[in-house]
Amino acid sequence: MGAKKETTGGINRKGVAVSEYLLELKGVCKSFPGVKALDGVNLSLRPGSVHALMGENGAGKSTLMKCLFGIYKMDEGEIYLNGEKTIINNPDEAMAKGVAMVHQELQPVLPRSVAENMFLGRFPTKNFGPLKVIDHKTMNAETVRWLKEVGMDFDPKTPLANLSIGQMQTIEIAKAVSHEAKVIIFDEPTSSLSDKEVEVLFRIMNELRDKGVAMVYISHKMDEIKRIADDITIMRDGTYVGTWAAKDMTTEDIIAKMVGRELTNIYPARQNTPGEVVLECKNITSIHDHSFQDCSFTVRKGEIVGFGGLVGAQRTELMEAIFGMRNIKSGQIFIDGKEVKSGTPRRAMNAGMGLITEDRRGNGILGCLSIKDNVGVSIYNENLKTGIVLDHPTINQIVDDSIKKLSIKTPSMKEQIGNLSGGNQQKVIIARWLANNPEILFMDEPTRGIDVGAKHEIYEIMVDLAKQGKAIVMISSEMAELLGMSDRVYVMCNGHIRGEITDSEDMTQEKVMSYATMF
Repeated sequence: MGAKKETTGGINRKGVAVSEYLLELKGVCKSFPGVKALDGVNLSLRPGSVHALMGENGAGKSTLMKCLFGIYKMDEGEIYLNGEKTIINNPDEAMAKGVAMVHQELQPVLPRSVAENMFLGRFPTKNFGPLKVIDHKTMNAETVRWLKEVGMDFDPKTPLANLSIGQMQTIEIAKAVSHEAKVIIFDEPTSSLSDKEVEVLFRIMNELRDKGVAMVYISHKMDEIKRIADDITIMRDGTYVGTWAAKDMTTEDIIAKMVGRELTNIYPARQNTPGEVVLECKNITSIHDHSFQDCSFTVRKGEIVGFGGLVGAQRTELMEAIFGMRNIKSGQIFIDGKEVKSGTPRRAMNAGMGLITEDRRGNGILGCLSIKDNVGVSIYNENLKTGIVLDHPTINQIVDDSIKKLSIKTPSMKEQIGNLSGGNQQKVIIARWLANNPEILFMDEPTRGIDVGAKHEIYEIMVDLAKQGKAIVMISSEMAELLGMSDRVYVMCNGHIRGEITDSEDMTQEKVMSYATMF
């Protein structure tokens, strides 16, 4: 299938003719030290449409959007708004010209109110004698007005900390609308949303589309793309592959164009043979009454055990407690038949456990440090000369071996991890724990925010670890991933383990959901 030819007109979802593109990016190039992130990329947005921007992690999607939004300065290329060439030097200029961005990683000021977050950096003021003070009455009234534009009725005085992630994202969308944006960029907007919150987001997007707003939608979730997108542009390795009508593209077409090859089976064939029980947890109970209660489960050597459940089921909290990050009121943990005392992550690590956390950016990567430091931090204490000086040759060899073994795409181990794609950041975190050689590895949402090609590589790493006899506990909210990668599945609901699925014939979405909703 060839790329769709650019035209000067089109029809929006209400059947209204539109005469031109609202926004065009032409020949955008951007380089960073050691890597060319964008090489002649094009993007054309029609008014009243949702345009999916797709590609593997590292393809350059977010970099392209940051160039449009003025976060990065492009090396080459042109921006046209309403047919007129324009230059955007920073986010303030972008918003002034009607371009807004809802970032994947929200940065809310939690103690402040909804209204204060909406108008951060542009508070309305009034004169109070010789002083100018914030006009809270006007700000609150304006907040109510713009929230109504996206169908929400939050109290503007409510502290943002009282809202869910999905509701916070709604505030960000309302903020974009309040700038009267005609182009809104959504960067992985559903990565932390529940199904109900996704439906709210899609309702808002459909209403914005009806008002003529053009939206860029970055996501790796194929079912969402097929539901919401009008057009699809695909990028690969910083280059423009093509643009197609979403209705003309199958999931297989999209994947093949993203990765440059066909993935006939996203989930690799498992070659592991589960052995003896290596981890046994008995009646693990939180000190908090509304968290996990009386949870018992086992994990065997060479086994991938999945944990399913809906948002709020307390899966993450349970695993963090076993790893010593949360307090346990009662219960026992056995490794190789011997009871171990939880309490701190250091104890857990000494007992042979590792934990890849759900929030990669928040408490996974050390964003300002190099790949070497992000991998080496787990083994520095074990690689000292005379007890005080780091053994850099040994550490360098371990890190270099990890980069090669896990196919981490980077100019060198000295590269700052924050410059890598999400998939490569996740591989670095896996490398950190593998360097510590754990027997039991907890992986909380290991492929969240990662493209389909990188997911396949992570899955292959997991299968290989299980084949080596490592025990893996995987928390996943993606049903296909949970069923496709697990030897057994435990399902939690409301802090309790409600069921265990061991028979492959019983591993169905219906079975998981029956346990996940068993209040």
